[in-house]
Amino acid sequence: MNTILKVIEKLKLNVLHIEDVPESFSSDVYRLTLVSGENVFVKIPFNKDKLFREFQMLELLKGVIPVPKVLDIWYGDESAVGALLLSAIQGMPCTGEIDEKLSFQIGVYHAMLHEVKAHGYGYHVTDGFKQLEQNNWRLHIKSNFEKWKEPCKEILDSELVERCIHHFDGVFSALPHPDGPCIVHMDFRPGNILVNGNEVAGIIDFESARSGSSEIDFTKVNRYIWKVNPRTKIPYIKGYESIRPMLDLERVLPFYDLYDAFSAVVWCKNRGIEKNHAFLQENILILRNSVGFRME
Repeated sequence: MNTILKVIEKLKLNVLHIEDVPESFSSDVYRLTLVSGENVFVKIPFNKDKLFREFQMLELLKGVIPVPKVLDIWYGDESAVGALLLSAIQGMPCTGEIDEKLSFQIGVYHAMLHEVKAHGYGYHVTDGFKQLEQNNWRLHIKSNFEKWKEPCKEILDSELVERCIHHFDGVFSALPHPDGPCIVHMDFRPGNILVNGNEVAGIIDFESARSGSSEIDFTKVNRYIWKVNPRTKIPYIKGYESIRPMLDLERVLPFYDLYDAFSAVVWCKNRGIEKNHAFLQENILILRNSVGFRME
């Protein structure tokens, strides 16, 4: 609470009410009601790179897809990373039932995001845009997986790790040629899609967004939308293809299911296994299913 009070002071806000926003896993998010009656959001990212990344992405996407408007930014000091003051979008997270009409719209907006081109593969950090080594998406993906092996060995069953490493090689080699570089969200799931009634009202949470290949961005759509209600998949794809061609999902999804879950295990290790226990178990189960590994 001390940090949000400091942010309010730095941004010179006249606040009537402060409400903590749940389900903000990486950053601290607060909904503020100002004395004027206006509702705004303050986002305090996990680190300064995420502050700059979200700011740059929201500025880039302004007028392209519905995203929060950056009303102000505080660049922080020696004790705080800073904060973004964001406009409120009239809508709620899309965590209820998603029908075919809404799924079509989600596909349209996801494709519109992927249509935003970039000059190279990489991501924004505090001191500018950091391009990937050799501007090579495949090299980046493989390098990440290599880095995650040792942390995963500290947490996962040794046989499961070995099966994941073996499985990675097979599904990695089967990937289609990467598209891009284009803007990818990296956490495109129902909680970050705002709806008003049965219409998409906005897309939020761009702190992990970057210039990449669209192939990485379908994993959570598959996990949290298509698998929950399989009837949403075809309308989503039709919506997406009304803007741009869909890549070969049958070759992409098996790989990124493994890649994303492997990454999530490391994330849980870094952010605290106990407080992220449920998320860790969810991703261990995904890894087991990906490689056909059953515990006795």
